[in-house]
Amino acid sequence: MKLFFLAAAIAVPASAATPVDHNADRSGEAPAAPIRFETGPVVQEVPPAPAPVIEDDAQSLGSGVASFYGAKFHGRRTASGERFDMHALTAAHRSLPFGSEVRVTDPRSGRSVTVRINDRGPFSRHRTIDLSRAAAQEIGLVNRGHGTVELELLS
Repeated sequence: MKLFFLAAAIAVPASAATPVDHNADRSGEAPAAPIRFETGPVVQEVPPAPAPVIEDDAQSLGSGVASFYGAKFHGRRTASGERFDMHALTAAHRSLPFGSEVRVTDPRSGRSVTVRINDRGPFSRHRTIDLSRAAAQEIGLVNRGHGTVELELLS
């Protein structure tokens, strides 16, 4: 009887293998460990698919000093004609076209935020960009008032 059982296990073709995921959890997320395919006495391991590579076409604008503006200007018209919303992720820049998207990164913390240029400024000589209060909050700039940031033009 043992010979027949062993022969049947060897005769199972690899195409008839069924996946068995010993690491599956009930959350619906993909398992982190490789999925094992059991084909009888032979076990094949398939590594998880690599994460997709996202190309970043950002153009560096260098570094500069950022500050923020908020409640005093909330609701006033910006240079682009829209009303300033201190809760939106927007910024003022002297020369970038309105609607440009800029990634602002605080090198001290590594935190970044993407803002849309909708106003002109800053009018302080040593500042490069003025962020809305919400954008400054995202990168931790509110308590300091201003700080050095890296700028990247996204579009």
